[in-house]
Amino acid sequence: MQALDRPVWASLASHHAPLSVGDAWARRFDPEVNVFASARDDSPQALTALARLLRPGEQVFVLQVPQVVVPEGLVVVKQARGVQMVATRALRDAPPLPGLAALGEADADDMLQLARLTEPGPFLPRTHTMGAFVGVRSGARLAGMAGERLRLPGYAEISGVCTHPDSRGQGLARGLSAFVGQRIQQRGEQPFLHAWAANVAAIALYESLGFAVRTEVQVAVLQRR
Repeated sequence: MQALDRPVWASLASHHAPLSVGDAWARRFDPEVNVFASARDDSPQALTALARLLRPGEQVFVLQVPQVVVPEGLVVVKQARGVQMVATRALRDAPPLPGLAALGEADADDMLQLARLTEPGPFLPRTHTMGAFVGVRSGARLAGMAGERLRLPGYAEISGVCTHPDSRGQGLARGLSAFVGQRIQQRGEQPFLHAWAANVAAIALYESLGFAVRTEVQVAVLQRR
């Protein structure tokens, strides 16, 4: 599970390499796909390579278990603590969701609008290309969605879980998370996810599905001077 200590790097250096730029020392997602970036480690070569990936004034998000070492030329704009949760058993079934359907390119605008409204985490115009997403509609409106974000050998991250304010209280977040997680397990991979450390409601929801907190994670927004 050591790769989970630097999940962004592990994803960028494997499954998501085609959606990224960089080299063997540091990589970042295409700016239309996501804001995450990572150095391979804390060596001077890796940190210098990470700094080179940013233009003046540009920002990236770093998410990892080790304390974030700030490369020369970058500054910390914001820092926060999160938790990383891993499924410890077969995920518990949730009640079936009527109208559950795969989301794709035709739904991209609706997905982005819902993410901007609910702020489940960084979600950009091409974030939906990182993995398979599913959703439920209420009429023409996208009421809720969830999908996969980071993916590394043996693991896939549940992310983008959000519900329109007018559709809350219907169990959409639980049902969508369970569906995505079970689909990951059916592939023979282990689901994991991240939540803000202060979001006790979300942590409790995921624990009820079969997740357990593995570790605390550090989140930092870095900007080039």
